[in-house]
Amino acid sequence: MRKLPWMPLLAALLIALGTGSTANAGYCGGGGFNRCPSAACAPCGDYCQAQASCQTYRTVREVVWDKQEVTCCKTVMTQCSEQVPVTCTRNVYETHYRDVCSTVRRPVYTTCYRECTQTVRRPVYQTCYREVTQTICRPVYQTCYRECTQTICRPVYNTCYRTCNYTVCRPVYNTCYRDVCCTTWQTQTQTCYKTVCCTVRRPIHETKTIQVCGGQWKTESYHVPGPVVTKCVQDPGTWELDPCTGCCCYKPGCCRQVQVQCPGTTCCRRTWCPTVEQRQVCCTRWVCETQTRQVPYTTCTKVPVTTTRRIPYTTCTMVRECRTRQVPYTTCTYVKECVTRRIPYTTCRMERQCITRKVPYTTCSYTCETVTRRIPYTTCSYTCETVTRKVPYTTCRQECYQSTRTVTRCVPKQVNYTTTRCVPRVVCRQVPCDPPAAAACGPAAPAAPAAASCAVPATR
Repeated sequence: MRKLPWMPLLAALLIALGTGSTANAGYCGGGGFNRCPSAACAPCGDYCQAQASCQTYRTVREVVWDKQEVTCCKTVMTQCSEQVPVTCTRNVYETHYRDVCSTVRRPVYTTCYRECTQTVRRPVYQTCYREVTQTICRPVYQTCYRECTQTICRPVYNTCYRTCNYTVCRPVYNTCYRDVCCTTWQTQTQTCYKTVCCTVRRPIHETKTIQVCGGQWKTESYHVPGPVVTKCVQDPGTWELDPCTGCCCYKPGCCRQVQVQCPGTTCCRRTWCPTVEQRQVCCTRWVCETQTRQVPYTTCTKVPVTTTRRIPYTTCTMVRECRTRQVPYTTCTYVKECVTRRIPYTTCRMERQCITRKVPYTTCSYTCETVTRRIPYTTCSYTCETVTRKVPYTTCRQECYQSTRTVTRCVPKQVNYTTTRCVPRVVCRQVPCDPPAAAACGPAAPAAPAAASCAVPATR
């Protein structure tokens, strides 16, 4: 609760005004009895009545503190995280090659041949044949037949019929009718109405003003210096003459370490600037209303109805009948027959036969020959050549790429809370003066201001 610095001064002023009006009212505005005129001090009749009519009052102002619940709004910062795209720069190292020429001695190998003559013995193989005669036995097979006569009995089947009498019962059906009285229930429908009270909701559209928290992003760029790295650098080499071979040899330079500052990185960050806006929002509230309506309903009643109907029924009687049918039966008789058939059989006999065949055999003899062959040998000679080789070196360039970084920001949020504070209020009340003055003792005191005019509006 805020303190009001002007409240003590207002209270002192009100007390002073109350005291002055009290003195004037006590003496009818004259400050004492010495100022009353002589005509005003004459007897005026009944003392009690004069005392009651001349009763005066003074106004007393009091400060009363009232408790009042006030709904206030405060801003609460809430932390939230979000993914923010950031453009960063990184170093990309590339390896390139440059051509370096040098002279080297390359050995050249040559293959030569010399002739060598020698005498060797070569085997000569020859295939010959000799005739061989031998006697063999060869089987000769022959198929012959002999006749065989025998008597067999052959069955002969014959189908005959005989007459058979039998009696059957044939059903005879007859349809008859009989009258039956039956009672059925018929449904009668009647529509009635009843009064139903129902509650319906009617929408009422209103417009109210709310505070909406918004804002915008601002992008800021800042520079991050690159790291200091240690790089190995090789000094240029020299060409020296080798006294042993008489050729120039390349001698590389010394390697040393150098501190190199890498290129910096330019990064971007986004900052959220909050804003509060006033917006008009349409709201709808529903008001319940009671309505009465007629609802139809249907009643059903069952009414008995008697009807007569003819129901058919069937009677069955059995009638005997004599019938005749032919029943087949089979008879079998045997007949004797003479049958002649040829039965084959095989005979075998051996025949002598002379066979002549050639049997191969191999002979071997040696022949002396003079053979000349070429024997290889290798010679070596050196040739000076200029060789170009690729020497690697590294270059550095900067490349931009997109990355995502998590940024935590504070978002303002309006929270309502209820507090109690004391509000001053000035109350005026009438207090009788002591001692009371006569009504005829002087002009009437000015009327006290109304109680409503004495109240001081409360200020926050």
